[in-house]
Amino acid sequence: MTSHDRPTTDADADPDASAGPSPAPPGQGVPGAADRQVTEAALFEAFGGVRGMVETVVPGLLFVTIFTINKDLHISAIAALAVSVVLAAVRLVRKDTVKHAFSGVFGVAFGVVFAMMTGNAKDFYLPGMLYTLGLALAYMITTLAGVPLIGLILGPVFKENLSWRTRNPGRKKAYAKASWAWGLILFAKCAILFPLYWWADTTQLGWVLIALKIPPFLLAVYLTWVFLAKAPAPIDVFAEMEAKEKAEKEAEERRRGEREVLDRAADDLYPDLVSEAVAEGDDERPRRARHRR
Repeated sequence: MTSHDRPTTDADADPDASAGPSPAPPGQGVPGAADRQVTEAALFEAFGGVRGMVETVVPGLLFVTIFTINKDLHISAIAALAVSVVLAAVRLVRKDTVKHAFSGVFGVAFGVVFAMMTGNAKDFYLPGMLYTLGLALAYMITTLAGVPLIGLILGPVFKENLSWRTRNPGRKKAYAKASWAWGLILFAKCAILFPLYWWADTTQLGWVLIALKIPPFLLAVYLTWVFLAKAPAPIDVFAEMEAKEKAEKEAEERRRGEREVLDRAADDLYPDLVSEAVAEGDDERPRRARHRR
Protein backbone atom coordinates (compact mmCIF):
# COMPACT_ATOMS: atom_id res chain seq x y z
CA MET A 1 0.00 0.00 0.00
CA THR A 2 1.47 3.34 -0.98
CA SER A 3 0.73 6.96 -0.27
CA HIS A 4 1.39 7.86 -3.89
CA ASP A 5 -1.65 6.06 -5.22
CA ARG A 6 -3.58 8.86 -3.51
CA PRO A 7 -2.67 12.49 -2.78
CA THR A 8 -2.70 13.60 1.10
CA THR A 9 -6.27 19.93 -0.76
CA ASP A 10 -13.81 24.63 -19.42
CA ALA A 11 -13.29 28.11 -19.08
CA ASP A 12 -16.74 29.64 -19.49
CA ALA A 13 -15.44 32.14 -22.03
CA ASP A 14 -12.63 32.45 -24.55
CA PRO A 15 -11.70 36.15 -24.50
CA ASP A 16 -10.12 37.68 -27.55
CA ALA A 17 -6.40 38.16 -27.03
CA SER A 18 -6.55 41.52 -28.81
CA ALA A 19 -9.15 42.84 -26.38
CA GLY A 20 -6.62 43.04 -23.57
CA PRO A 21 -7.11 41.97 -19.95
CA SER A 22 -10.53 42.42 -18.40
CA PRO A 23 -11.76 41.77 -14.91
CA ALA A 24 -13.52 38.47 -14.30
CA PRO A 25 -15.28 36.90 -11.35
CA PRO A 26 -13.12 34.74 -9.11
CA GLY A 27 -12.51 31.32 -10.62
CA GLN A 28 -13.71 32.30 -14.09
CA GLY A 29 -10.57 33.92 -15.49
CA VAL A 30 -8.19 32.39 -17.97
CA PRO A 31 -5.32 30.75 -16.06
CA GLY A 32 -1.89 32.26 -16.52
CA ALA A 33 1.66 31.53 -15.45
CA ALA A 34 0.90 32.41 -11.82
CA ASP A 35 -2.03 29.96 -11.73
CA ARG A 36 0.14 27.23 -13.21
CA GLN A 37 2.77 27.84 -10.55
CA VAL A 38 0.08 27.58 -7.87
CA THR A 39 -1.11 24.32 -9.43
CA GLU A 40 2.42 22.90 -9.48
CA ALA A 41 3.02 23.90 -5.85
CA ALA A 42 -0.29 22.41 -4.73
CA LEU A 43 0.34 19.12 -6.54
CA PHE A 44 3.85 18.95 -5.10
CA GLU A 45 2.41 19.45 -1.61
CA ALA A 46 -0.41 16.94 -2.08
CA PHE A 47 1.67 14.16 -3.63
CA GLY A 48 4.80 14.51 -1.53
CA GLY A 49 7.35 15.35 -4.20
CA VAL A 50 10.57 13.46 -4.83
CA ARG A 51 11.14 12.60 -1.18
CA GLY A 52 7.68 11.12 -0.88
CA MET A 53 8.34 8.90 -3.89
CA VAL A 54 11.59 7.70 -2.37
CA GLU A 55 9.86 6.87 0.91
CA THR A 56 7.25 4.93 -1.02
CA VAL A 57 9.68 2.87 -3.08
CA VAL A 58 12.48 2.06 -0.60
CA PRO A 59 10.65 -0.40 1.75
CA GLY A 60 9.32 -2.54 -1.11
CA LEU A 61 12.63 -2.39 -2.92
CA LEU A 62 14.46 -3.56 0.21
CA PHE A 63 11.97 -6.39 0.73
CA VAL A 64 12.27 -7.78 -2.79
CA THR A 65 16.06 -7.36 -2.84
CA ILE A 66 16.61 -9.28 0.39
CA PHE A 67 14.07 -11.94 -0.55
CA THR A 68 15.70 -12.38 -3.94
CA ILE A 69 19.03 -13.02 -2.21
CA ASN A 70 18.11 -15.31 0.71
CA LYS A 71 14.38 -16.21 0.26
CA ASP A 72 13.81 -15.44 3.96
CA LEU A 73 10.36 -13.92 4.48
CA HIS A 74 10.96 -12.84 8.09
CA ILE A 75 14.23 -11.00 7.46
CA SER A 76 12.84 -9.33 4.33
CA ALA A 77 9.64 -8.21 6.07
CA ILE A 78 11.40 -6.94 9.19
CA ALA A 79 13.94 -5.01 7.11
CA ALA A 80 11.19 -3.35 5.05
CA LEU A 81 9.25 -2.38 8.16
CA ALA A 82 12.38 -1.11 9.91
CA VAL A 83 13.41 1.17 7.06
CA SER A 84 9.89 2.62 6.77
CA VAL A 85 9.94 3.39 10.50
CA VAL A 86 13.36 5.02 10.16
CA LEU A 87 12.12 7.22 7.30
CA ALA A 88 9.15 8.33 9.39
CA ALA A 89 11.42 8.99 12.39
CA VAL A 90 13.71 11.17 10.26
CA ARG A 91 10.74 13.29 9.26
CA LEU A 92 9.67 13.60 12.88
CA VAL A 93 13.14 14.70 13.95
CA ARG A 94 13.29 17.27 11.16
CA LYS A 95 9.70 18.37 11.94
CA ASP A 96 8.66 17.75 8.34
CA THR A 97 5.27 16.60 7.07
CA VAL A 98 4.95 12.95 8.08
CA LYS A 99 1.73 11.91 6.33
CA HIS A 100 3.51 10.20 3.43
CA ALA A 101 6.05 8.47 5.65
CA PHE A 102 3.39 7.26 8.09
CA SER A 103 1.14 6.02 5.30
CA GLY A 104 4.15 4.04 4.09
CA VAL A 105 4.69 2.61 7.58
CA PHE A 106 1.08 1.49 7.83
CA GLY A 107 1.15 0.03 4.32
CA VAL A 108 4.31 -1.95 5.01
CA ALA A 109 3.00 -3.06 8.41
CA PHE A 110 -0.20 -4.43 6.84
CA GLY A 111 1.84 -6.28 4.25
CA VAL A 112 4.17 -7.73 6.90
CA VAL A 113 1.30 -8.90 9.11
CA PHE A 114 -0.55 -10.43 6.17
CA ALA A 115 2.51 -12.28 4.87
CA MET A 116 3.41 -13.54 8.34
CA MET A 117 -0.13 -14.84 8.90
CA THR A 118 -0.31 -16.72 5.60
CA GLY A 119 3.35 -17.67 5.33
CA ASN A 120 3.28 -16.66 1.67
CA ALA A 121 5.81 -13.94 0.78
CA LYS A 122 3.65 -12.75 -2.13
CA ASP A 123 1.01 -11.71 0.37
CA PHE A 124 3.34 -8.91 1.48
CA TYR A 125 2.15 -7.10 -1.65
CA LEU A 126 -1.52 -8.10 -1.53
CA PRO A 127 -2.88 -5.38 0.84
CA GLY A 128 -1.32 -2.66 -1.29
CA MET A 129 -2.71 -4.21 -4.46
CA LEU A 130 -6.20 -4.40 -2.97
CA TYR A 131 -5.88 -0.80 -1.79
CA THR A 132 -4.89 0.31 -5.30
CA LEU A 133 -7.85 -1.52 -6.81
CA GLY A 134 -10.25 0.03 -4.30
CA LEU A 135 -8.81 3.47 -4.97
CA ALA A 136 -9.16 3.03 -8.73
CA LEU A 137 -12.84 2.17 -8.27
CA ALA A 138 -13.29 5.11 -5.88
CA TYR A 139 -11.92 7.55 -8.46
CA MET A 140 -14.28 6.28 -11.13
CA ILE A 141 -17.39 5.88 -8.97
CA THR A 142 -17.10 9.32 -7.37
CA THR A 143 -16.66 10.87 -10.81
CA LEU A 144 -19.81 9.16 -12.06
CA ALA A 145 -21.58 10.46 -8.94
CA GLY A 146 -20.59 14.04 -9.79
CA VAL A 147 -18.10 14.49 -6.95
CA PRO A 148 -14.72 13.45 -8.44
CA LEU A 149 -12.37 12.25 -5.74
CA ILE A 150 -9.41 14.30 -6.94
CA GLY A 151 -11.51 17.43 -6.39
CA LEU A 152 -12.36 16.38 -2.84
CA ILE A 153 -8.66 15.84 -2.17
CA LEU A 154 -7.19 18.90 -3.88
CA GLY A 155 -10.01 21.36 -3.13
CA PRO A 156 -8.70 22.20 0.37
CA VAL A 157 -5.13 22.41 -0.97
CA PHE A 158 -6.24 25.10 -3.45
CA LYS A 159 -8.33 26.80 -0.70
CA GLU A 160 -11.47 26.32 -2.78
CA ASN A 161 -13.02 23.47 -0.76
CA LEU A 162 -16.14 22.34 -2.67
CA SER A 163 -16.86 25.64 -4.45
CA TRP A 164 -15.93 23.98 -7.76
CA ARG A 165 -19.04 21.80 -7.60
CA THR A 166 -21.58 24.60 -8.09
CA ARG A 167 -19.67 27.80 -8.80
CA ASN A 168 -16.85 26.74 -11.12
CA PRO A 169 -18.09 24.22 -13.71
CA GLY A 170 -14.91 24.40 -15.78
CA ARG A 171 -12.86 23.37 -12.79
CA LYS A 172 -15.29 20.58 -11.94
CA LYS A 173 -14.83 19.23 -15.48
CA ALA A 174 -11.06 19.30 -15.04
CA TYR A 175 -11.32 17.42 -11.74
CA ALA A 176 -13.54 14.84 -13.45
CA LYS A 177 -10.96 14.31 -16.22
CA ALA A 178 -8.15 14.00 -13.66
CA SER A 179 -10.14 11.50 -11.59
CA TRP A 180 -10.83 9.40 -14.67
CA ALA A 181 -7.11 9.48 -15.45
CA TRP A 182 -6.18 8.31 -11.95
CA GLY A 183 -8.86 5.62 -11.93
CA LEU A 184 -7.97 4.17 -15.31
CA ILE A 185 -4.20 4.29 -14.70
CA LEU A 186 -4.53 2.54 -11.33
CA PHE A 187 -6.96 0.02 -12.81
CA ALA A 188 -4.48 -0.76 -15.61
CA LYS A 189 -1.78 -1.23 -12.98
CA CYS A 190 -3.99 -3.72 -11.15
CA ALA A 191 -4.71 -5.52 -14.42
CA ILE A 192 -0.98 -6.23 -14.67
CA LEU A 193 -0.29 -7.07 -11.03
CA PHE A 194 -3.16 -9.37 -10.09
CA PRO A 195 -2.45 -11.98 -12.82
CA LEU A 196 1.20 -11.92 -11.73
CA TYR A 197 0.08 -12.51 -8.14
CA TRP A 198 -1.41 -15.83 -9.26
CA TRP A 199 1.08 -16.90 -11.92
CA ALA A 200 4.48 -15.40 -11.01
CA ASP A 201 6.71 -16.09 -8.03
CA THR A 202 7.41 -13.59 -5.26
CA THR A 203 10.59 -12.22 -6.82
CA GLN A 204 9.02 -11.63 -10.22
CA LEU A 205 5.96 -10.00 -8.72
CA GLY A 206 8.09 -7.82 -6.47
CA TRP A 207 10.34 -6.47 -9.23
CA VAL A 208 7.40 -5.78 -11.55
CA LEU A 209 5.63 -3.98 -8.74
CA ILE A 210 8.71 -1.84 -8.07
CA ALA A 211 8.96 -1.04 -11.77
CA LEU A 212 5.30 0.05 -11.79
CA LYS A 213 5.58 2.09 -8.62
CA ILE A 214 6.67 5.47 -10.03
CA PRO A 215 5.86 5.70 -13.80
CA PRO A 216 2.04 5.35 -13.47
CA PHE A 217 2.09 7.80 -10.57
CA LEU A 218 4.07 10.37 -12.56
CA LEU A 219 1.76 9.94 -15.55
CA ALA A 220 -1.33 10.52 -13.38
CA VAL A 221 0.22 13.59 -11.73
CA TYR A 222 1.24 14.99 -15.11
CA LEU A 223 -2.25 14.55 -16.55
CA THR A 224 -3.73 16.14 -13.45
CA TRP A 225 -1.44 19.13 -13.91
CA VAL A 226 -2.40 19.42 -17.60
CA PHE A 227 -6.13 19.37 -16.88
CA LEU A 228 -5.93 21.83 -13.98
CA ALA A 229 -3.49 24.17 -15.75
CA LYS A 230 -6.09 24.63 -18.51
CA ALA A 231 -9.00 24.98 -16.08
CA PRO A 232 -10.34 28.24 -14.60
CA ALA A 233 -8.53 29.50 -11.53
CA PRO A 234 -9.80 28.18 -8.17
CA ILE A 235 -12.17 30.28 -6.10
CA ASP A 236 -10.45 31.13 -2.84
CA VAL A 237 -13.36 30.62 -0.43
CA PHE A 238 -11.15 31.41 2.55
CA ALA A 239 -10.38 34.86 1.11
CA GLU A 240 -14.08 35.33 0.40
CA MET A 241 -15.00 34.49 3.98
CA GLU A 242 -12.36 36.88 5.29
CA ALA A 243 -13.63 39.64 2.97
CA LYS A 244 -17.21 39.00 4.08
CA GLU A 245 -16.26 39.13 7.74
CA LYS A 246 -14.33 42.37 7.13
CA ALA A 247 -17.29 43.94 5.31
CA GLU A 248 -19.69 42.93 8.10
CA LYS A 249 -17.31 44.38 10.68
CA GLU A 250 -17.02 47.64 8.77
CA ALA A 251 -20.80 47.84 8.36
CA GLU A 252 -21.27 47.25 12.10
CA GLU A 253 -18.73 49.99 12.87
CA ARG A 254 -20.58 52.38 10.56
CA ARG A 255 -23.91 51.60 12.24
CA ARG A 256 -22.31 52.09 15.64
CA GLY A 257 -20.87 55.43 14.51
CA GLU A 258 -24.26 56.56 13.18
CA ARG A 259 -25.94 55.61 16.46
CA GLU A 260 -23.34 57.58 18.39
CA VAL A 261 -23.91 60.65 16.20
CA LEU A 262 -27.68 60.40 16.71
CA ASP A 263 -27.24 59.96 20.45
CA ARG A 264 -25.03 63.05 20.66
CA ALA A 265 -27.51 65.06 18.59
CA ALA A 266 -30.33 63.93 20.87
CA ASP A 267 -28.32 64.91 23.94
CA ASP A 268 -27.69 68.35 22.44
CA LEU A 269 -31.36 68.92 21.55
CA TYR A 270 -32.81 67.63 24.82
CA PRO A 271 -32.10 70.78 26.94
CA ASP A 272 -33.58 73.03 24.24
CA LEU A 273 -36.72 70.93 24.01
CA VAL A 274 -37.12 70.98 27.79
CA SER A 275 -36.68 74.75 27.88
CA GLU A 276 -39.28 75.24 25.13
CA ALA A 277 -41.70 72.94 26.95
CA VAL A 278 -41.26 74.89 30.20
CA ALA A 279 -41.71 78.21 28.40
CA GLU A 280 -44.91 77.02 26.73
CA GLY A 281 -46.18 75.85 30.13
CA ASP A 282 -45.53 79.28 31.66
CA ASP A 283 -47.41 81.03 28.86
CA GLU A 284 -50.36 78.65 29.11
CA ARG A 285 -50.97 79.20 32.84
CA PRO A 286 -52.06 82.95 32.59
CA ARG A 287 -54.40 82.12 29.71
CA ARG A 288 -56.06 79.38 31.77
CA ALA A 289 -56.46 81.78 34.72
CA ARG A 290 -58.18 84.44 32.54
CA HIS A 291 -60.44 81.76 31.08
CA ARG A 292 -61.58 80.69 34.55
CA ARG A 293 -62.45 84.35 35.47
